[in-house]
Amino acid sequence: MKVPSSELPRRQFLQQIAFGSALLTTPGLFAEQLFKTPAMTEGPFYPDKLPLDIDNDLLIINDSITPAVGEVTNVIGRILAADGSPLQDLTIEIWQCDANAVYLHSADSNPKKKRQDTNFQGFGRFTTGSTGEYRFRTIKPVPYPGRPAPHIHVKVKQGDRELLTTQLFVRGHEGNLRDGIFNSTRDLIDRELLQADFNPIKDSKIGEFAANFDIVIGRTPDENSFRPGREPRR
Repeated sequence: MKVPSSELPRRQFLQQIAFGSALLTTPGLFAEQLFKTPAMTEGPFYPDKLPLDIDNDLLIINDSITPAVGEVTNVIGRILAADGSPLQDLTIEIWQCDANAVYLHSADSNPKKKRQDTNFQGFGRFTTGSTGEYRFRTIKPVPYPGRPAPHIHVKVKQGDRELLTTQLFVRGHEGNLRDGIFNSTRDLIDRELLQADFNPIKDSKIGEFAANFDIVIGRTPDENSFRPGREPRR
C-alpha cells in the first residue's frame, strides 16, 4: 500500500527532497526520475493589454530613469526537459503585482481606486538559450488581499503553444499556509518545487535579493490535462 506523501515521516520526506534537488542540479543523473514542476492556476490578472516594454527587466520601463518601488530581486533558473537536458528557444513569461499590490490589468489598475506604481513593468519575457537559462530583474513579490502568499506567476511557451503555467512562492513565508491556491497543492514535494529561497545578495549596495527557480517541463500541451482554476478577485 502506497503511503501518501503528506504522511511520510519527516526524515523520509527530507531525503526525497534532497534527492530531488540533486537531480535538478545534475542533468542526466537518474533523469527519468526528475520531479516535474507542478501546474497552477493562471489567475484572473494575466495582462489584458501587454505593455510596450516586455523585456526581462521589470524595474525600468523603456528609457525611464525612475525605477519601480520594491526590493530588487534577480530571479534566475533553467528550463529543463524531464530527462534533465536544457530546453532552448522557449519563451518564459512572468507577471506579478507591484509593491502596492496592483496588477497590470484593467480590472485591477483603476487609478480612481488604487495607487499603481506606474514605474513597474508588471510583466516580462525571456527566451532561453542553449543552456536553458533565464533571468529576470524584478521586485520581491508581496501579498495582496485574497492572496496572503507572495508569488510570481510563470508561463512557459513554445511559440504560441503553452507548455506550463505555474506560480513561484517565497519559501517559508508565513502567508503560504493561509493561501488557498498554495494549499490546493496537497503533495509536500510539489509544494517544495513551487518555492524558492529569496536570499540577500552579499555586498549588494541596494539590498538586492536572488532567487533560483528551475522549471522541469513534464508534459506537452496535448498531454496536459490541467484545467486552470480561478484566483479570488479583490
